[in-house]
Amino acid sequence: MQRSMKASLAIAAVAAFAGTAAAQEDIRIAVIYGKTGPFEAYAKQTEAGFMMGLEYATGGKMEINGRKIKVSFKDDQLKPDIAKSLLEQAYGDEKVHIAVGPTSSGAALAMLPVAAEYKRVLLVEPAVADSITGDKWNRYVFRTGRNSTQDAISNALALCGKDTSIATLAQDYAFGKDGVAAFEEALKKANCGATIVHKEFAPQNATDFTASAQRMFDALKDKKGRKFIFIIWAGPNPLAKIADLKPERFGISLAPGGNILPVMKTYKPYPGMEGAIYYYYAFPKNKANDWLVAEHKKRFNNVPPDFFTAGGMSAALAVVAAIKKAGSTDTEKLIAAMEGLEFETPKGMMTFRKEDHQAMQAMYHFRVKKDWKDDFDMLELVREIPAKDIHVPIRNKR
Repeated sequence: MQRSMKASLAIAAVAAFAGTAAAQEDIRIAVIYGKTGPFEAYAKQTEAGFMMGLEYATGGKMEINGRKIKVSFKDDQLKPDIAKSLLEQAYGDEKVHIAVGPTSSGAALAMLPVAAEYKRVLLVEPAVADSITGDKWNRYVFRTGRNSTQDAISNALALCGKDTSIATLAQDYAFGKDGVAAFEEALKKANCGATIVHKEFAPQNATDFTASAQRMFDALKDKKGRKFIFIIWAGPNPLAKIADLKPERFGISLAPGGNILPVMKTYKPYPGMEGAIYYYYAFPKNKANDWLVAEHKKRFNNVPPDFFTAGGMSAALAVVAAIKKAGSTDTEKLIAAMEGLEFETPKGMMTFRKEDHQAMQAMYHFRVKKDWKDDFDMLELVREIPAKDIHVPIRNKR
């Protein structure tokens, strides 16, 4: 009897120790991004923003509920097959609880089935193709990054007006095609008198836009009213090359939308140019953004945070908020916690929509300033476009 009691106590002690050890298990997060290739700047910003976000959300402790956070970064080189393999490795070999990324929409689409296979959460940031939270979506996928439709609706609202003709220029892959389709749909729903008269798609790595520009000029030059070329482009923007061909001789204005700070420096010769943007450091007024701007300037030679820095921080804040609410890194508990979750970001509050796990968020209608105080004093805020005004269709088959 005594021996049996001792054995029972020993077993209980082992179980208690195992439970304590499990409770203190590191929280493992993999960030998969395209650090090699034309989107290197995006990836670096995502990494900086994600780590700063974890720091902010945990008060510098880098732990949640007593569990240390361990982050690994993996370069998919913007290649879908590599992205898929890296995610399989992260979920399978490293047993990560949550994966974040990637940079490219093509890579993201290759990763979605892996999340479903391993039954682990994939938080998409910053890939934007609508299909990620649309027809290719599954219940393990969440997204803090904006989608093509959010970009499109905000730009449509910025350019809307009676007797407005628009030609679109975009890259010939998922990002560009989804963006144009969403923009066209947004204009139709806005019913504001603006119409697309030509769609131009160019290779991702295009450098000569003479033929594309001529086709757009031909489609617009005889139209009455306002005329725009709306550019949807990832990477170095062709704005200057189109501008060199003098669209103004046909009364055509350019509308490139928002971009990262180095690209928007090229907007300086075009004061008054308008569009919509996901993030510009001077626009949001909230505690998280105040901290991000101040700390980023302090750590990066007085350079303010950029487009994808804010995105990376938003992803980190979502992760921390989800784990705190779930009280666990168990996938099913995380999904339950994240559906409908409202969380703090540098853009203000975001909410994961229950139906497709897309983060509903504000966007910003901007105008290029006439007088710049410095290289980063580029834009003035026309208005914040609240999430409630950005009616994103639910496109998945849940």
